[in-house]
Amino acid sequence: MRRVRCATCGVKNEKLAFLSDNTKYTLRFAMQIGGLCRVMTIADVARLMRLDWHAVKDLSKLYMREQLRLAGHPKPRVIGVDEISVRKGHSYRIVVSDLEARRAIWFGGEGRTEADMDLFFAFLVKKNNKLIRIAVMDMWKPFRNSTLRHAPQATILFDKFHIVKHLSDALDAVRRSEYKRVVGDDRSFIKGQRYVLLSRRENLSDDGRKNLERLLVANARLNVAYLLREQFEQLWDYASASGMRAFFDAWRQQLRGQDLGPYEKFAAMVEKHWDGVVAHSQPTHQIPLGFVEGLNNKIRVIQRRAYGLRDEEYLKLKILTSGLPPL
Repeated sequence: MRRVRCATCGVKNEKLAFLSDNTKYTLRFAMQIGGLCRVMTIADVARLMRLDWHAVKDLSKLYMREQLRLAGHPKPRVIGVDEISVRKGHSYRIVVSDLEARRAIWFGGEGRTEADMDLFFAFLVKKNNKLIRIAVMDMWKPFRNSTLRHAPQATILFDKFHIVKHLSDALDAVRRSEYKRVVGDDRSFIKGQRYVLLSRRENLSDDGRKNLERLLVANARLNVAYLLREQFEQLWDYASASGMRAFFDAWRQQLRGQDLGPYEKFAAMVEKHWDGVVAHSQPTHQIPLGFVEGLNNKIRVIQRRAYGLRDEEYLKLKILTSGLPPL
């Protein structure tokens, strides 16, 4: 390549359209390597193409950056906010998704504080913040505060999967307390049945359903707790705020005299965050919430495949391009 000396810019290399940013390889070859890295590990691609491991990773990054460039700057109307752990020791990063486009659009922060969430809105810029009409998140207060400050027009919708998880945790707490309370043969029905109790009935095998029936017959308190959890799922079927309110009040009334402390705490938590729960009743808020959980599962797969890889930029690019079409 020719080199040019410019009085203003200094010495510059001639840029050739067919070369990638890594000038040892053509752009076409870089795109081929990047395409392979979508479905294979870096080590497998390096072995197949007889390349250095670091060269493959660099070419994969070029491919993913090109994907993001072609996708353009995001302008979401419905966002999903969640956090992932990137290493041991409570080290978190925030992942924001466009739930209509069904892809991750931002990965960042140094934790999950309000200041970390502010970085997303700074990235999105003020005019795009005004486009957001729904923000789906868990009940973490810093996320909510930052969203209301930067996008006050947005409706906050608490992710029902997180809410139901809190209820499952309450059921598990009841299971543990019952295991400590009972003795003898009564313990044998509870021991080793955590998965059976917390799973959906339709996902259990025939043996699992039989074990569940034996457990619920043997322990009345667990039976009540299990039925209350199953009944709570009906909350999401109501299409009006008044219907949801009436159902929740009736459900909470059933807790009286049942000695289910974890359930009482759960009900108090839902009451405290009711505005973000009742928002599910609005027809305009029927959005694909399962995508957020699906993305989390996909991220965990990416992290397992990248085990030992300490390049956070590579993880970020993998997450942000996981919902984009191949080049």
